[in-house]
Amino acid sequence: MNISVELTLSPLQNEFEEPIINFIKKLRASGLTVLENPLSTQVYGNYDEVMQLLQTEIKNVFEYIDNGLIFIKIVKSDRSDYEPNF
Repeated sequence: MNISVELTLSPLQNEFEEPIINFIKKLRASGLTVLENPLSTQVYGNYDEVMQLLQTEIKNVFEYIDNGLIFIKIVKSDRSDYEPNF
């Protein structure tokens, strides 16, 4: 089963760029489809692979930052090829 996940990482500290950049680089290195925009990062792929990656990398980034939160949306389908038709 394929899923699409949208993530927004918000470190609640002054030094926030480096943790976000490192988090995104780890997602990119996974081999899964990763797309970014100024407000969020999307990860697409097999449910088990995506969730294993997120479990590992969210734990890593939370150990790296003092305070923060992450917003996650999960859709049960691969929406990586979505194109607006309007």
